[in-house]
Amino acid sequence: MAKIERFEDLNCWKEARELVKLIFITCDNEKLKRDFGLVDQLKRAAISVMNNIAEGFGRYSKKEFIRFLDFSQSSALEVLSMSYVLIDLNYIDKNEFELIQTKTNNTKNLILGLIKYLKTK
Repeated sequence: MAKIERFEDLNCWKEARELVKLIFITCDNEKLKRDFGLVDQLKRAAISVMNNIAEGFGRYSKKEFIRFLDFSQSSALEVLSMSYVLIDLNYIDKNEFELIQTKTNNTKNLILGLIKYLKTK
């Protein structure tokens, strides 16, 4: 395994970055754009996934890093939960919903894998 020297090297951060892009593209939808509160919350939750990984990486202890990774995976679940609102209100179609679900679950699983690795290291 290559040594991780920057948060940008973490696969979970890379996946979270893709999730943010997907959410921002999704929020550019004409119907969804008008729901300012929902759009704001969804974007903030997605960005939180990515930023908590980076912030935790910069902490001085493994315990703190794990704590921020936990925040990050919780924010991923928030994005996942909000995706149900998007489909229930017909802001997105089934394909977009499944894409968000897949990307969110992949991100969360990578974060949880890193947490597990750090706890056993």
